[in-house]
Amino acid sequence: MSENRPLRVGMLTPSSNTALEPVTYALLRGAAGSVTAHFARVPVTRIALDAGSDAQFDPAPMLAAARQLADAKVDVLVWNGTSGSWLGVERDRALAAALTAETGVPATTSTLALLDACAAYGVTRLGLALPYTRDVAEAIVATYAKEGLECVLAEPFGEDDNEAFARIPAADVAAQIGRAATDGAQAVAVVCTNVHGAGETERLEQALGIPVFDSVTATLWRAVDLAGATPSWPGHGTLLRDGSLRARVQSVLTDLLGATGADRTTFRVDLPEHGLHVDLTAGEALRDGVRSIRRDASLDQRRLNTVEWLEAERRPLVQPHFRAAPHPPRALVDVYGVRAQMLSPVQCDGALTGWISVHSLRERDWGAADREALAAAADRLTAHLA
Repeated sequence: MSENRPLRVGMLTPSSNTALEPVTYALLRGAAGSVTAHFARVPVTRIALDAGSDAQFDPAPMLAAARQLADAKVDVLVWNGTSGSWLGVERDRALAAALTAETGVPATTSTLALLDACAAYGVTRLGLALPYTRDVAEAIVATYAKEGLECVLAEPFGEDDNEAFARIPAADVAAQIGRAATDGAQAVAVVCTNVHGAGETERLEQALGIPVFDSVTATLWRAVDLAGATPSWPGHGTLLRDGSLRARVQSVLTDLLGATGADRTTFRVDLPEHGLHVDLTAGEALRDGVRSIRRDASLDQRRLNTVEWLEAERRPLVQPHFRAAPHPPRALVDVYGVRAQMLSPVQCDGALTGWISVHSLRERDWGAADREALAAAADRLTAHLA
């Protein structure tokens, strides 16, 4: 991308959508001219579970539209539609790969963006706010279950006319989001790019206490992020403000888990401007079957013996067992089964801003390669926080 122009997002848009473009333009005000959106339409008018509806999402028209957008030298392409949510996520993964193969431009879709948002925030139980008919809604629940997401489904609006989705009043969409934020939902997704769900996101997140992932917002966020930028735009909810930072934290922790063969990696950090506090993790990676610690805020983390040691020493703490001080909290051992750990401080401007934890459910010696991986992770996180 040239340094002399804004980042360009190419969006493949359902032909009967009327909400997507004005909502995207409203969100882009936060970009202060650094990002522009460019649209091409493909025929989509009806959402149902039948061959006629499915045929609207054939890749050929999308590839033709993508070639036209590529003429505008866009930096990223997105299918700004949620069809993969009921037709299958593998279909969207294949579409994104085909778009890139056809144009040489990185690509994603609205459904993949929603899944990326859930991964960045560690969401495993997701509320759904949908305009569709009940059978389409149930297909979405089944699709997301295959991706490891349990769903809390608010009663859908029962529409199948794509143009009509945008005529659902924003207040009704907001009320539906509230109904989906029950039963242990860790976030709510508005799954449709022709629904007015973005305007109330900031207010609803404050009222409900959980993230709200509007499809239009999520698609723009992931497109900009995929193009190599890091959106941090206030006023539109946590995803456009904090999502890229959380995704980068998650990537570091996943890499660290693989490099060390540990059972759990976490990062805790005090960044109030991003809604992060050390008493809840900013990210977590887990081996299969390992219990999550992500949402346990029962301990005052700064008062723990191990954290006070990090504050005083400002160097990694490597513990092959817990028979010597400093001792971890009993809950880490008794509730979460941890028997060995490494901790590394992460500092900004001389302050202990946060720390990485690497947990093992058995006693183990941490070798030189483990320590090097921890040091590299700390360096990467420090760079992301800068």
